[in-house]
Amino acid sequence: MQKLTNKEEEIMKILWQLKKAFVKEIMAEIKDDQPHYNTLSTIVRNLEDKKYVSHEAFGNTHRYYPLITKEDYRKKYINSTLADYYDNSYKSMVSFFAKEDKISVAELKEIINLIEKSK
Repeated sequence: MQKLTNKEEEIMKILWQLKKAFVKEIMAEIKDDQPHYNTLSTIVRNLEDKKYVSHEAFGNTHRYYPLITKEDYRKKYINSTLADYYDNSYKSMVSFFAKEDKISVAELKEIINLIEKSK
């Protein structure tokens, strides 16, 4: 599974939300920095080449749909980020967010409760 560019991830998020969409429907969901139609079409075809999406043909038009779930993508790249930046340590990752004030004490307690309940 190849890493996606930021724009490809944005398109995948839209496809995960819409489930199936034509390029014009994807275009309608892009709020900021909207690419030209042909550029967006190329990005979607690149996602198909990378095996993230497939399509149904309706004459000359294609309706695209995801081949990978958002959850599968998240698992793959969270694990990759964990390995690349936090030495495979969840403790290091959570510590980073705590030091950056990106996670509250209440959220940490909630995480601890979830861990304790899962055992």
